Formats: sequence, C-alpha cells, structure tokens
Amino acid sequence: MFKFEDFGLEIDLFVLICLALIFIMFIMCIVLLAKCSSLKRRYESFMSDSDGRSLEEAFQKKFENMDYINEKLKEVDVRLNGIDLDLLKAYQKIGVVKYDAFKEIGGTLSFVLTLLTKQNDGFILNSMHSNTEGCYTYIKEVRAGEVFVTLSEEESQSLEMAKNAS
Repeated sequence: MFKFEDFGLEIDLFVLICLALIFIMFIMCIVLLAKCSSLKRRYESFMSDSDGRSLEEAFQKKFENMDYINEKLKEVDVRLNGIDLDLLKAYQKIGVVKYDAFKEIGGTLSFVLTLLTKQNDGFILNSMHSNTEGCYTYIKEVRAGEVFVTLSEEESQSLEMAKNAS
C-alpha cells in the first residue's frame, strides 16, 4: 500500500497542493471558456455579412459566377479559333506600285496592286491607263508567293512589297 510518510510528505500538505492545482485548473478552464466564447462570436460575425446572409452563400454565388465566366471564356476561345482560321484566308499583305505604262502618254495613272493572305496566296491586279486607248486591267494568280506567268518589273516590285509586308 502507498503511504505518504514513506516519501516524507504529510497528508495535509499533499491535499493543499492538490487543492491549489485544482484551483489553477479551474481558473484555466474559465479563461479557456471565455476565449472559446470570444472565438465563437468572431466566427459567427465572420460567417454573416451586413445583410445577414451567410458567407457560405456568398462563396457559392462566387463559384457559380466563376463557372459562368469559365463557360464564356470557352465560347470566346472557340470564336477566336474560328477568327484565326478565317484570318488565314483574308488578304493581309498589300503591295502597290504606281507607274507610267505608256511612257509620258498616260501619266502615272497605271498601277499594280498585289493582295496576299498569310500563306502568300492571292492575286496581282495590273491596271494600265492610256489617254488614247483607255484602261486595260489584268489579273494574275499567286500561290505560295509564286506566279507561274511572266511578270513585269512593276508587278515583281508589287509582289515583293506584299510578301515583305508584316
């Protein structure tokens, strides 16, 4: 059996120490309850906004809004991909050279216009103006930056100008 006297302790002293520890624990419990109550009030205040709606509802609405934005972003991405494909077919590069076709008879009213896509496909439009004979217009097809018919000096200049355009 356990005896306090074997350890040099008196029962009165032991009971007094136990009561002091119980009192300290009691005070610590009161402090913890006060802190817990304060934390609970702060939590409830945090979880509701000024209109009384819960923060959880606000988060839910934000997530729904994000889902809507993501769907719209996907739609915009699809549309942009379509526009990119259409731009490959659009004429993006231009070259224009004005010249006098009939050497001082018609003035510099003649011109060569080259329109090319991003892949250098398109056409060369040559309009030769004369005061006496009228206007002649010719068109030549361009594939991958190459023309398979003979080009005049002005047509070559216009083609190079268009190919070098950004």
